[in-house]
Formats: sequence, C-alpha cells, structure tokens
Amino acid sequence: MLTYVRRRLLLTVPVVLGVSVIVFSIIHLLPGDPVLVILSGANATPEQVAEVRAQLRLDDPLAVQYLRFLRRALVGDFGRSIFSKRPVIDEIADQLPSTLQLAGTAILIAAAVGLALGIAAAVRHNTWIDRLAMLVALGGVSMPSFWLGLILILVFSLQLGWFPATGHGGVSRLVLPAATIGLGYSAVIARLVRSSLLDVLRNSYIATARAKGLSEGLVVLKHGVGNALIPVTTIIGVQLGNLLAGTIIVETVFSRQGMGRLAVTAVLDKDYPLIQGVVLVSALGYVLVNLLVDLSYSVLDPRIRHHESAA
Repeated sequence: MLTYVRRRLLLTVPVVLGVSVIVFSIIHLLPGDPVLVILSGANATPEQVAEVRAQLRLDDPLAVQYLRFLRRALVGDFGRSIFSKRPVIDEIADQLPSTLQLAGTAILIAAAVGLALGIAAAVRHNTWIDRLAMLVALGGVSMPSFWLGLILILVFSLQLGWFPATGHGGVSRLVLPAATIGLGYSAVIARLVRSSLLDVLRNSYIATARAKGLSEGLVVLKHGVGNALIPVTTIIGVQLGNLLAGTIIVETVFSRQGMGRLAVTAVLDKDYPLIQGVVLVSALGYVLVNLLVDLSYSVLDPRIRHHESAA
C-alpha cells in the first residue's frame, strides 16, 4: 500500500508544476497591461510605467519570473491585491471557509440523496420505484443550478418562510444553496449507483450469499453496496473538486461569499495577483481531492493492495 501511495504522490508533482505554469502565464496571456491597471488607467507617463515595471521586476526573463513566482507560492506568498492592497493569501483565507462549508454540505446532500435513489432503483429494478427514481435523477441532471436555486428560494423562502433567501452565516442560510448544488449532483450519483449495483447484484457471489439464507437487505448492503461504491467514489471526488472551483453561479444567486465570487470580482477588476492566487488554490484543491480519491481505492478495493504487495 505504501508503494501505491508513493506512486500517486509522485504523479501529483508534474501536475502541480503544470498548474503553476498555467497560472503564472495568466498575467501574460490576459489582455491589458497589469502595470497600467496598477496605475489606474492609460494616462500614466512612460516614466511611471517603466518605474512600476522595474519595481515589479516584470522586465526579467520569463523563466526568472516563473521561478520567483514558484518560490513565493511554495510559502503561500501570492503578492498583494491591486485594489485592496491586502495580501492575496489573506483575501483567499477570508473566502475559502465559506466555499469549503458550501461544498462539503452540498456533497453530503448529493451522496445521501444519490445513494438512496440509486439503491432503491437497483433493488426495485424495472418497477415504478425504479422509473420514478430515474425520472427524478433525469430532472436533476437537466435543471440548471440557477433555475433550481430560484425555485427553492420561491418555495422555501418567499412562500413558506422556512429559510432566508440570501446572505452568509449560520446553518439556515446554508441549506438552500447547498441543496441547490447537492440535488443537482445527486442525480449523477444516483444513475451511477444504480448501474454499478445492478452489475454487482448479477455476480455469482451474490447468488451464493442468498443461497446461504441471508436476508435481501443484508445481501444488498453488505455484499452489494460495498463493491458498487468503488466507481461511485470517483464521481463523488470529481464532483467535490468541481465544487471547490465552480460555485460561482450558486454563490451569486444566493449572494454568498466564497471563492467563486472572489474569482469573478478579480477578473472584472483585472486584479492579476488575485486571479493567480484564486486559480492556483482552486486547482491545487482539485488535485488534492483527486489524490485522496486515488488513495481511497487502496482502502475500498483489496485487489489494489494485493497487486501492490505482489509487485
């Protein structure tokens, strides 16, 4: 197992380096001159432009600039925001907990609802329960998140008054945005759970377990669901990675703080250091989640442990 972990950790190194190169290139690929943005307009004199460019050391070769950027990024130094003048890492630290809270709650809702629908559909295959569960899943896949969010606000906030419509802070303000994201992602999980569990239930060891007199519920939960969760773990991990980097729409609809809105603000303001910091942290979060998913395979699938020990 240790060999498997070491291999996965080594594979993340070139990925992280590739991400850092792309993030560093943002400042050179985006239209506009960051120096003019810092000087608040195009009326700056050439002497002022040259002075700021020298202060930021933008005249150095790109390779030198990248190595300097990488060295600072390794210690969490992404520079200062052009507009707020605060360290970028502080701006991110203020917004990241909100996004983590939203993403974590949403993925819990998605996993709970998706597993329940998928297991019910597989166990009651070709019945009205199966068709109803897949109809609900189809609706979740097809409905845009902003539209679902507006419907939840209309029903549960404006009409029933159960939850606040917008804002940040407290569990009550977290329920609707987390449900908006979670219900959409649960549809994907439900369809995958149903397909994976149906394949597992056709295996010979399931028939053997039933022949031993085990109850159907115990057969499904102990011998079926555990083996069916391996591919489901992948999709949950990918979805969590997407949530960490892509909560822009829901955060906008519900007027929540978070990395998504911070990224939009940075792009609109052409705040290049903040853009670099947000993109790099989001990308590293995605890489870390996928690494954890890979490592979880060695726990969920004994074949990986046996293969690595044999190798």
